[in-house]
Amino acid sequence: MAPALRLCAALALALLPAAAPQDPAGECHQYTNRSCEECLKNVTCLWCASSGRCMEYPIRRVLPPASLCELRSARWGVCWVNFEALIIAMSVVGGTILITLGGCCCWCCCKKKSKKQVSEGFLVFLEPDKDDERAAREREKRRVRQEERRAEMKSRHDEIRRKYGLFKEENPYAKFEN
Repeated sequence: MAPALRLCAALALALLPAAAPQDPAGECHQYTNRSCEECLKNVTCLWCASSGRCMEYPIRRVLPPASLCELRSARWGVCWVNFEALIIAMSVVGGTILITLGGCCCWCCCKKKSKKQVSEGFLVFLEPDKDDERAAREREKRRVRQEERRAEMKSRHDEIRRKYGLFKEENPYAKFEN
């Protein structure tokens, strides 16, 4: 029991400084008129290069408002990247990723739909996939059923014609020869 108690006490002592409430606004303002590197050591701080002020990053907004600091002067995380460059770079990277994903999806769909493959200068027909085979079987079944129905309808019509004497003989003048 004593080792478990010691472990809990050690964890509590280790976590107490991290859990202690800190005033980030007070910490950030103390770096005003100092260097950007000193200000940005605290991740909650924003450095405004034009005014040389260190202030708390407005976490309720994605971008700092212009009344606080212009985007071209605002630095957060690292001193050598301003928010304008960051927005442009992220837009370009995001757009490139979206276009690449869209292109890959289109390429995969077209590749799957394609039934031909050019191999060593010759056209080689690939084996049809299961969906194509099933569709071909269903098409063949429908064609066979249609032919059966057509033959059945023809035989019914021929019976009716024979019954009423309207059946067309192969040679209509055969009756008159005898």
